[in-house]
Amino acid sequence: MSICEGIMQVLEEQSRVQHYQRIRTVWLEVGPLAMVETDALRFCFEAVTRNTLADQARLEIIERPGEAWCLQCAQTVPIHNRYDACTQCGSYQLQVTQGDELRIKELEVE
Repeated sequence: MSICEGIMQVLEEQSRVQHYQRIRTVWLEVGPLAMVETDALRFCFEAVTRNTLADQARLEIIERPGEAWCLQCAQTVPIHNRYDACTQCGSYQLQVTQGDELRIKELEVE
């Protein structure tokens, strides 16, 4: 719920800056390392946006894959959890490069 409340605060701030009155669609990028349950996010988004400028807005979730840079074999490798091992060499010296996102990518407004 608090994630959606934070999203709503950003939407309200941007409506004041960019002078739009209504939000029709919100595109969110969500990675597997953000530890967000997308079904719960959709449910909470609908509850939080009720009777606001985003009432009835469509929520589109863009799921991004997890990736990390392996310091041992110097390759980008896919990961599904933060402490996964490198799929190439088994090393745990990985630096996450993608997959921990939770951000508003785009809005459709009126």
